[in-house]
Amino acid sequence: MYPKKQSIRNCIVNNHLITIMKNSDITDPLFKIAVEAIDEGRITELQDLIAEHPELIKERLITFEEGYFKDPYLIYFIADNPIRNGKLAPDIKDITRLLIKEVKRRSKENWKEQLNYTLGLVVTGSIPRECGVQIELADLLIDGGASPGGALGALAHGNTDAAKHLVKRGGELQLGTAVGLKYSKKDILRLAANASDSEKTTALTVAAFYGDAEMISFLLSNGFKPDGYPDNKEGFHSHATPLHQAVYSGSLGAVKHLVKAGARLDRKDKIFGGTPLGWAKHMQTEAIDAEIKTKYKEIEIYLFSKE
Repeated sequence: MYPKKQSIRNCIVNNHLITIMKNSDITDPLFKIAVEAIDEGRITELQDLIAEHPELIKERLITFEEGYFKDPYLIYFIADNPIRNGKLAPDIKDITRLLIKEVKRRSKENWKEQLNYTLGLVVTGSIPRECGVQIELADLLIDGGASPGGALGALAHGNTDAAKHLVKRGGELQLGTAVGLKYSKKDILRLAANASDSEKTTALTVAAFYGDAEMISFLLSNGFKPDGYPDNKEGFHSHATPLHQAVYSGSLGAVKHLVKAGARLDRKDKIFGGTPLGWAKHMQTEAIDAEIKTKYKEIEIYLFSKE
């Protein structure tokens, strides 16, 4: 139904690839009206639009770029992820209830797929968290039939409360999730006993992302390898090594533990092509706080001394 292609742009923020979309990029007039009704909380108008044009629920908006928001369904827009407005409508919960009901009613062949993916957008987004509705929207979707799945995606975007809630609601407790949520060392060793090398690399990367030097030391002392890239299937940042993420965290202690354990300094991340030293230099250009900038400078000096 929607043959026109939409433009979705990527930009770099704090060494992460962020997807940005504007409503003006939506060239299908009907779909654009529906999205704006979601954004502005015009629930009666949205309900009438769906009743008259049920294809709004059943069919995707065809987009031009690849990425996690390629060819979205209408319900995906409740999370403002990718960021379009930087806010959600005050009655976004009522709008979400309406869309869940309509998706289950009109898209019987794939309603669960739509709800599952929308849940992922909600728990990985920053705007639902900042608007204070992330947990409530997640509950609406789970109660509507979405599967909690894993919580690593939420952790990868700093949404620790959402990650905790997903586990509470029955989501899979993965090794990396246990590390990010600071489960006991006994629990972590229990999960590590049956974990693959990829899962262990992901768990170490999670600890590095959060600058948890003590956890990094604990994992390394229990045989975790200091190098490598997380598997994309694990749901955490797969483009960079634990050392890259330790640099990003600003924790010199985390960086030192990895370097002393043998983490390679010449590894480049898979998106920007930067080494850990390059990340340390770049983060100084993005840091606003003088204290944070000093931490990155100390990491730069240390890494330079080791090359």
